[in-house]
Amino acid sequence: PDVVQVIEDSPKPVIAAIHGTALGGGLEVSLGSHFRIAHSSARVGTPEVKLGLIPGAGATQRLPRLAGVQAALGIISSGNPVPAPKAKSLGIIDEITDGDLKEAALAYAKRIVDEKLPIRRVSQMEPALDTPTVFEDFTKSIARKARGFLAPYKCIEAVKAATELPFPEGMKREREIFTELQASDQSKAQRHVFFAEREVVRIPGLPDDQPTRDIKSVGVLGAGTMGGGIAMCFANAGIPVYLLDVKQEFIDKGMATIKKNYANTVSKGRLKQEDMDKRMSLIKPTLSYDDLKDVDLVIEAVFEDMAIKKEVFQKLDAVCKPGAILASNTSYLNIDEIAATTKRPEDVMGTHFFSPANVMRLLENVRGEKTSPEVYATAMKIGKKIGKVPVLVGVCDGFVGNRMLAKRTRECGFMLEEGALPWQIDKVIYDFGFPMGPYAMGDMAGLDVGWRNRKAKFDQLTEREKKCNILDKICEMGRYGQKTGAGFYQYDDKRKATPDPLIEELIINHSKEVGIERREISDQEIIERAIYSMINEGAKILEEGIAARPLDIDVVWIYGYGFPVYRGGPMFYADLVGLDKIYEAILKYRDLVGPEFWTPSPLLEKLAKEGKGFYSR
Repeated sequence: PDVVQVIEDSPKPVIAAIHGTALGGGLEVSLGSHFRIAHSSARVGTPEVKLGLIPGAGATQRLPRLAGVQAALGIISSGNPVPAPKAKSLGIIDEITDGDLKEAALAYAKRIVDEKLPIRRVSQMEPALDTPTVFEDFTKSIARKARGFLAPYKCIEAVKAATELPFPEGMKREREIFTELQASDQSKAQRHVFFAEREVVRIPGLPDDQPTRDIKSVGVLGAGTMGGGIAMCFANAGIPVYLLDVKQEFIDKGMATIKKNYANTVSKGRLKQEDMDKRMSLIKPTLSYDDLKDVDLVIEAVFEDMAIKKEVFQKLDAVCKPGAILASNTSYLNIDEIAATTKRPEDVMGTHFFSPANVMRLLENVRGEKTSPEVYATAMKIGKKIGKVPVLVGVCDGFVGNRMLAKRTRECGFMLEEGALPWQIDKVIYDFGFPMGPYAMGDMAGLDVGWRNRKAKFDQLTEREKKCNILDKICEMGRYGQKTGAGFYQYDDKRKATPDPLIEELIINHSKEVGIERREISDQEIIERAIYSMINEGAKILEEGIAARPLDIDVVWIYGYGFPVYRGGPMFYADLVGLDKIYEAILKYRDLVGPEFWTPSPLLEKLAKEGKGFYSR
């Protein structure tokens, strides 16, 4: 802030010439200048809020003076960059050029001198209040998007200070708020996520210059929701895709869905029609495996059944060229077993996309026992190219995300038996920061999906898990969630959920049937059993080498399962809580629920007793 003030206090005119991205301090330095000129391709902004902070060098005090309070609130609290033409219309930039920036800036400086234009010091301007209720209205407008976050509201507080205090006092207030946020758990968590997302693509044990294969064309098997979404990811990145299915009607339906998805984006102004046409032309529907003979990568997205997967991979092995990567989009099946059906297990791996694949950012790349480093390094590289956050994991049932989720699902089911109700659990998980609770989520995804998975794994369940059949009973009533108008909740025509007394009665009767006396379950117990069960499983995943680092697990949960960014992911959150507290809670639930469900991971136990965390091992 002091440097910016020195620039602003200069008796000679200072002109900031902006190209590329002037974000954070870059913008703040230019706000201290007296005039600003930018190349038309430049972007300006204050991204600090995304790290759980506010701008710390005067932007909260100068922007409202230059662009007005409403615009300043929008820019500072969202953290999104503003293109130069828009910045000019807001008054942040004075001139724009399409030509050589240096030449244009020198010409502008000459004009300023020749015309004796007065020096404009932003700190001496008055901030323009757009309306008397601008702060209240803006606070309401961001309530949904900023739910749970501290920083966006602190941005509002800092901008408000610009309208209520003299500039030097406002700057002091900005510094106080910045320092307060910098020390907060939320900012620590958000900074952790920022760096983890960048670190996750680097594979421990492999050099940064690890050789990879060129992926110039792709085949996707299965034109359903998942296959179509995956095909869109590659077309969006300009990579041609063959989309294969077994029947023309499946192909037609899949292509129609893809077209509709793109058309929706065009209608919202987020995609040009010519770009949509180009992307559609890159997706080539086919019924013939022969069309896949020259592709560099094939991703199978057929039904989640091992026998079908094996049959498909045998066909691909016979058709695809040597060196082509054969990948499965399975969410929990054993990649090694699939690879063993081919003559090239070193070229086989898992690429687990999340639904909807064209929207969700996580890509769980699963390396098999025999997958070559060149192959999984290629998957990480191509994942980044198609706009995903790729995480490398090992083979186990459910990989990282679904394996941990299974523990939360189990504990939530047990808590229903013991005294909780779906809407209580959902509210606690939602208030923790997830986009929705497990039962609302199940209803939205379709309860029949979870029911089918439960039946497929029924023989592997413990006796208590087999008896915990509330989901079975609800599905047997034909209640599959939103799509049937009822699941755990009832739904009206607009799919608005309300708790259903019928389900409450079903759960209470179930508890009687299995001989469990219902009791009051606190919100804190729900958090501990739902979240700590996942943390304990995460520790086992680290021990087994399924994930190489705690940050891999955090990134999976942030980008694939909606874990709140401001809590940093399950493993970072565990460190914030303290592993000693989590260990004590695990022992408590071992006695309450049973050791087959709650035995501390040796790694967690060791770290807790040493007073360490997952990130300070």
